[in-house]
Amino acid sequence: MFTPLTGRRVLVTGGTRGIGKGIAAAFAGAGCHVVVSGRDAATGEVAAAELAAAAPGGATVTFVAGDLAVADDCATVVEEAVSILGGLDVLCANAGVFPQAPLATLTGQEIDDIFAINVRASMLCVTAALPALSETGRGRVILTSSITGPFTGYPGWAHYGATKAAQLGYMRTAAIELAPRGITVNAVLPGNILTEGLVDLGEDYLAGMAAAIPHKKLGTPADIGNAALFFATDEAQYVTGQSIAVDGGQILPESPQALDELEQAAA
Repeated sequence: MFTPLTGRRVLVTGGTRGIGKGIAAAFAGAGCHVVVSGRDAATGEVAAAELAAAAPGGATVTFVAGDLAVADDCATVVEEAVSILGGLDVLCANAGVFPQAPLATLTGQEIDDIFAINVRASMLCVTAALPALSETGRGRVILTSSITGPFTGYPGWAHYGATKAAQLGYMRTAAIELAPRGITVNAVLPGNILTEGLVDLGEDYLAGMAAAIPHKKLGTPADIGNAALFFATDEAQYVTGQSIAVDGGQILPESPQALDELEQAAA
């Protein structure tokens, strides 16, 4: 049995849609007070209202606007969240983008833009949150990385994969430096998760993705949220510098043929 997280104060960057919204829903559902950040105020206010309505009594969800591609906004978002919550126990550095660009045409600006959000923003948000996280004696930093980069690759996403691998390099040293403060730093690595963006790609595309997963289905934002919840528990206080892939076993088969042979054996 895990110690309840009721009343913990949580910031989820990029928490207004997709995986981030799923993470925010998990914490709000556990009775935490949550701040979600995003660039679009209209989307953010609606998301916060939806999350609050689904949360148990006592839990609150508040939206804070900020563009984390702008370095100064990282500190501002954290400061506003700490002010609203009266402190901070958990930082979920989730904000990220995943534009496609083939290597043959990849520009320096495209590389700078994706690193600014996926890597620099995560690091700056952690730095800004350190005073508040240190005060609790049980601070938690949870990064949203990906299986793409650390484990797998995909054409058009070399720059994206590079950012997600970079997050894990940062995580390991941050975990060492922040251990004396009682802060743990861990990462969740989503596989193919059914979000708004994937739905727009159509049923045939989704079916093809599911076929490459041993569980034969895509994950949900709630699956990522549940993994993040574990890292935030008191019982995970001795777990730091670690990453967990939440992918239905996608990275396990040696080749697509392995899954084909499995289906043939079961027939």
